[in-house]
Amino acid sequence: MKLSIIAMFLATSCTFAAEPERSAVFVSGKEGYHTFRIPSVIVTAKGTVLAFCEGRKNGRSDTGEIDLVMKKSTDGGKTWSALQVVWHDDGNTCGNPCPVIDRESGTIWMLLTHNLGTDTEAMIVDGKSKGSRTPWVTKSTDDGVTWSKPVEITATTKLKDWTWYATGPGVGIQLKDGRLVIPCDNKVAVTKGRQSHVVVSDDHGKTWKLGGVVGPNCNESQIVERSDGSLLFNMRSYQANGRRLLATSTDRGDTFSKPSEDAALIEPVCQASVLRYPGTGKQMIFSNPASTKREKMTVRLSEDDGKTWAYSKLLHEGPAAYSCLTVLPDKKIGCLFEYGEKNPYEQIVFATFSLEWLKGK
Repeated sequence: MKLSIIAMFLATSCTFAAEPERSAVFVSGKEGYHTFRIPSVIVTAKGTVLAFCEGRKNGRSDTGEIDLVMKKSTDGGKTWSALQVVWHDDGNTCGNPCPVIDRESGTIWMLLTHNLGTDTEAMIVDGKSKGSRTPWVTKSTDDGVTWSKPVEITATTKLKDWTWYATGPGVGIQLKDGRLVIPCDNKVAVTKGRQSHVVVSDDHGKTWKLGGVVGPNCNESQIVERSDGSLLFNMRSYQANGRRLLATSTDRGDTFSKPSEDAALIEPVCQASVLRYPGTGKQMIFSNPASTKREKMTVRLSEDDGKTWAYSKLLHEGPAAYSCLTVLPDKKIGCLFEYGEKNPYEQIVFATFSLEWLKGK
């Protein structure tokens, strides 16, 4: 009798957070593309999940014919629409998606980059390319159904001595005061130095200008606003210690501090994602392959504005690379990431999980 009472008590009083659910969104070799890479995901004001990536037509390379493609989900990432091409330019490279949603208008702004398909990064950096690497912007005002013709914004967002240029990849943010901030990176001519920088808009996406620049030895980046209004810049590192680089801004992204390492955030020189968890003050979510190789996709939780990372959970033990986080209407967390069994670029999958699971409850 005592045992049955105890069993009933445990069954009714102990709850366990559900394990993450996962769905394949883009599968390499399918839908007319050799490889899908560079994931980005946002949730619109209507609750639609929009997943973006690069559809690489003829190979895995960063060079060649690459389209910016998208799928959408109206059931929290369980099922996905057919593939939609957002930007195609015959033979050329259209990629590095980095969207942000303006709260006031509901417009989805997306910054992205373009270069000739015959120009490699090395050629652009060495000044031997036919063209250059340029930033552009497109927008959607109908929940991602249609997208405007991309407009080039090089003149106001790229310095003359910069060669390579990349937006994101991942997402931008809107500050509490309405400013739109897009994390980016660049390379400097002659020295070939790597830097991270931001592009900002103070008129709800109508115009864009260059913000603060951080370097050296960093590039692909994401940014988050802390509870006190300062900005935390989280960057891919090329320093020897294999840890993420951080910088901060107290002037809305106009300038940044010198970069320093976050000893807790191991990385294999790879892109990562960081996101404020809404409505909780100082909670932030972070994801990356937490290893010296592109493997072990890991999500972490900070409860002190990114100063420390109190909780971590493994999403995928095997090969994994780029990722992008979002929060669903039901407050579950979504992670769109590059996933594989033999290499990290076999699929881009969407995993959903609760904050309780992440905290181990």
